[in-house]
Amino acid sequence: MTIKEAQEQVDQWINTTGVRYFSELTNMAILTEEVGEVARIISRKYGDQSFKESDKDKDLADEMADVLWVLICLANQTGVDLTKAFETNIQKKTLRDADRHKNNTKLR
Repeated sequence: MTIKEAQEQVDQWINTTGVRYFSELTNMAILTEEVGEVARIISRKYGDQSFKESDKDKDLADEMADVLWVLICLANQTGVDLTKAFETNIQKKTLRDADRHKNNTKLR
């Protein structure tokens, strides 16, 4: 699936099953919640915190998909072509960071 196809699929789902998009502000709050859920899992699985019993069945992949879903909703609502935006972002990083990371002694 391409990013464009994902944006189209989310839009179709929202307009049929979901009735309508939540407001952009609501979706921003939901995105923040979902990123927090990803952070919670990572801090327990890869960090120093231990899992609470209620967190043991949380699925990192599913939580990341939730983040992607809401991000796609926001892109659709605000007219952002994520394919174009991502391609532009890669070009920006490539030009800006061509030598930066290679010269970073912390990464060796």
